[in-house]
Amino acid sequence: MGLQPLEFSDCYLDSPWFRERIRAHEAELERTNKFIKELIKDGKNLIAATKSLSAAQRKFAHSLRDFKFEFIGDAETDDERCIDASLREFSNFLKNLEEQREIMALSVTETLIKPLEKFRKEQLGAVKEEKKKFDKETEKNYSVIDKHLNLSAKKKDSHLQEADIQVEQNRQHFYELSLEYVCKLQEIQERKKFEFVEPMLSFFQGMFTFYHQGHELAKDFNHYKMELQINIQNTRNRFEGTRSEVEELMNKIRQNPKDHKRASQFTAEGYLYVQEKRPPPFGSSWVKHYCMYRKAAKKFNIIPFEHRSGGKLGDGEVFFLKECTRRHTDSIDRRFCFDVEAADRPGVSLTMQAFSEEERKQWLEALGGKEALFPSFNRAIIPRPEGSAQLDKMGFTILRKCISAVETRGINDQGLYRVVGVSSKVQRLLSMLMDVKTCNEVDLENSIDWEVKTITSALKQYLRSLPEPLMTYELHGDFIVPAKSGSPESRVNAIHFLVHKLPEKNKEMLDILVKHLTNVSNHSKQNLMTVANLGVVFGPTLMRPQEETVAAIMDLKFQNIVVEILIENHEKIFRTLPDATLPEPVTLSASPPNAPPRQSKRQGQRTKRPVAVYNLCLELEDGDRPNLPKEDTPPSSLDSFSSPSPTAAAAHGPPGPDKNHLLADGGTFGDWASTAPSQARSSTVQWLNPQAPTTPSCNTEVTPPSPKLASFPLFLPATVADKAPESVINRKARAVYPCEAEHSSELSFEIGAIFEDVQTSREPGWLEGTLNGKRGLIPQNYVKLL
Repeated sequence: MGLQPLEFSDCYLDSPWFRERIRAHEAELERTNKFIKELIKDGKNLIAATKSLSAAQRKFAHSLRDFKFEFIGDAETDDERCIDASLREFSNFLKNLEEQREIMALSVTETLIKPLEKFRKEQLGAVKEEKKKFDKETEKNYSVIDKHLNLSAKKKDSHLQEADIQVEQNRQHFYELSLEYVCKLQEIQERKKFEFVEPMLSFFQGMFTFYHQGHELAKDFNHYKMELQINIQNTRNRFEGTRSEVEELMNKIRQNPKDHKRASQFTAEGYLYVQEKRPPPFGSSWVKHYCMYRKAAKKFNIIPFEHRSGGKLGDGEVFFLKECTRRHTDSIDRRFCFDVEAADRPGVSLTMQAFSEEERKQWLEALGGKEALFPSFNRAIIPRPEGSAQLDKMGFTILRKCISAVETRGINDQGLYRVVGVSSKVQRLLSMLMDVKTCNEVDLENSIDWEVKTITSALKQYLRSLPEPLMTYELHGDFIVPAKSGSPESRVNAIHFLVHKLPEKNKEMLDILVKHLTNVSNHSKQNLMTVANLGVVFGPTLMRPQEETVAAIMDLKFQNIVVEILIENHEKIFRTLPDATLPEPVTLSASPPNAPPRQSKRQGQRTKRPVAVYNLCLELEDGDRPNLPKEDTPPSSLDSFSSPSPTAAAAHGPPGPDKNHLLADGGTFGDWASTAPSQARSSTVQWLNPQAPTTPSCNTEVTPPSPKLASFPLFLPATVADKAPESVINRKARAVYPCEAEHSSELSFEIGAIFEDVQTSREPGWLEGTLNGKRGLIPQNYVKLL
């Protein structure tokens, strides 16, 4: 049973039971007061803990944002760049979540703590004051009554009457105070039900809002999360393929290291101990140096290096070799020694010590010594042994028979082409298919003797057994270039062009195979072989470098991307000719230009997650560089060229048209345009335009970096490089790139749009023009004047 009600009529009787009921009400209010006091304390602790959690989350997000993955090689795949950017995405997610948490923490103070403190102070505090007054009046009232009743009856009547009146007045005052106190007690008991609970409701509403915001953030993040899972899976699949290749190469080198030395620009290189003579009585010391020698120039570089203590690199020396002489052990108390004499330092001779007699003989041979018994350090590329498989009529028969059997019997088999057959059965089938006598007798479509996995493994084995990969050694590097850079459209255009440079038989067989792989990928819901999975399987099969190195194996992932592009664009690549109006793709002999993307006048907030597009920065050999004027050549080696960031490239437009943009070797575009042959300029026109987006938008939080000076010349696209900014009045112009306006003063347009009344704008790098009756600003480097 709850508290008994306090009747006003009982205030006059003031019975013991009435007093018991009052004490029960007072005890309940005291319990409520203590509870609210403790609740306020806990609420403040909750706010403090929330702020501590928020600070820890922000620190965690800050750590995520600052970390960046390093990659092996000269470029990343789209999947790797997305994985790299994921840490920043996670950081932004946590940052947004913590902003909502901070709002919730502030709302706890305003909606819970302050109202409870106010209720406790104004309501419960007021009852405490009323209780003090009630207790005081109670004491006074009954003291007066006791005193009055102790008066002698012998007092005068007037005195007794006066005392009676005073007692009655005092009792009346006590009754009124008792009524007010009883009313206040019952009022506060009822008021606390909403005055106390309403702030709690507001508190939970704020908490629900926080969790709802978190849910909305998670929903917005879900699409990116799904894409990232695909990126991770693709990268894991490529890793597995790359790891097996690396382990295979490692085992080959372990078994025969001499046959797998890398081709080098130096005739000989390696560690030698060099004798450093000191004045008596200190004698001499032997210091380890890394030595490099070019036979053509007779140039010898030595650099002291100590592997211990973390590796310490000293200052190197360069001299030109005059002669080399073998030292006999009777002239020096060390083995494997020889002397070298410098042509540019008369009278200076250095004594060097090799690690072994074999290495000394190799150095003597390379340096022109007398004991030239072993071949040079700079070994030629070891050709792969030719198998019996050939790209002939028999080869096409094998390919068609296998494809027909796979599409008839196993197009829906899970793991098609990934599940391998038994090696002995695969070899037996392939031998029968490659034998003219037995090839026609093999029935792959109806025979149950040959499993589908045996047929697919035989097909792959045939392609791997060709003397040269189907996409050729010659074009291997050229196919890799577009996979490392450019927009998706430019990649397809480049590979389209290169496929049509393949020998006719290679292109025909590749067409048949890729058409089949396209059919396989169309059944990926059943066989689980997506385009990415097929790329992992057939990348190393259709493409491989002529020289096996770790660097080449790191490019396996780009081989996979090339195969993915072939499968996804089979009809365009094999059924149509390349667009003759587009320039030839950039090859390994001509590095793609990396001019900075268009910079927006205004820098807004990012509205969409950018698509990662990657750029490639290649180093040209000395012989590949055009001859520029001496005054434009920097006196020392310059920093490597830094490609614009992919997000900036994806969010901005094509290269800017500033004619004073620095060339990578120190000259301006004006210097290059006036001195370089037109043929050289046109041959390096940019095919891959890493800065041209499919839908460029200036709404980006990424500021394009300014390029550093590179050790090779930077060529601008012909449409940009052949004309410098000039004053334009009442001209027509045609759009060569699409653009999406970021401001009401700008125009949005597609490729081919014709602008009327084009004039130079006061905004640098912008034009004013009219399109479909609307006048606005146009990026100058997005259009071509007519």
